[in-house]
Amino acid sequence: MNRQGSLRRAKRQRGRPRSGFVVTWDVNSRDPGQCARLRRFVFGDSSVHGGKKSEYRGFVEQDGVTYLGQSVLFVTRERLQALQSFLQSNGIGHRVTEAQLGSIVASG
Repeated sequence: MNRQGSLRRAKRQRGRPRSGFVVTWDVNSRDPGQCARLRRFVFGDSSVHGGKKSEYRGFVEQDGVTYLGQSVLFVTRERLQALQSFLQSNGIGHRVTEAQLGSIVASG
């Protein structure tokens, strides 16, 4: 994931204040399969087979999901179960904290 992609995603995801959960996880970096599954689930991917392009939109592209940073998402109650199910089924340790996501107020 590059910095420009993160900034573009953050700009698209601005909106009204929401209630939900901050979910953070710790993937085993020594398990390349686990890392690849997580990356595909969260960010999606695309491939070309036989001249036909296939694209999978990642979890962060869904309504109710906001990318906050490396290994951290904000999700609404409606999206929490899907994320937890994926993390649990792949043996990825995670923590869920109830939170409010609101407007960013510039200071200075």
